[in-house]
Amino acid sequence: MNDFLRALETQRWDDHRYYHHSRINQSLHLLSALSFLFAYAMLFIEPAFAAAVGWLLAMLSRQAGHFFFEPKGYDQVNQATHEYKEKIKVGYNLKRKVVLMALWAATPFVLSAEPTLFGALPQPATTREFLHNLGVVWLVLGAGGLLFRTVQLFLTKDLQTGLVWVTKILTDPLHDIRLYHAAPLHLLRGELIDAGIGRQHP
Repeated sequence: MNDFLRALETQRWDDHRYYHHSRINQSLHLLSALSFLFAYAMLFIEPAFAAAVGWLLAMLSRQAGHFFFEPKGYDQVNQATHEYKEKIKVGYNLKRKVVLMALWAATPFVLSAEPTLFGALPQPATTREFLHNLGVVWLVLGAGGLLFRTVQLFLTKDLQTGLVWVTKILTDPLHDIRLYHAAPLHLLRGELIDAGIGRQHP
């Protein structure tokens, strides 16, 4: 258990210091974290709606921070190139995220052409029912994305790395709130980059 917790802390620390320099990215992660917590709660009430919140608000805000606001040049603080960080990324690096987000974006078009997804879903009679089916597909895609990368890490790394990563992903919302709750205040002060990131363990 101690090894597991140490590995979890290491993955969290590397994720923070390598991939969250931008205060805009940090602020978007705060929004994403709050949205994910709401989605987690909604899973027990309306899973399809929870998936819609998770993808449309939580995932879009989170990935926008990484794609559009996080610096892609040489990381002076950690002395690492962007290419190196992409190579060692335990979870979904930017290339893998492009594939995942492309699959997500394609699902409305697939359902428009095949509303029952070849018999896997009930035939929608209204727009509301179509959106419910879409939420179900997004829920399966999200769970599938987690499971796929976890199993991939089992095979390419080891069992603990995969279990640590999926634990980290599922608990990231709480961790992100702790780390980035002050990011919007820093932005209001005109601070676009977290100059101290990587110098001190949070």
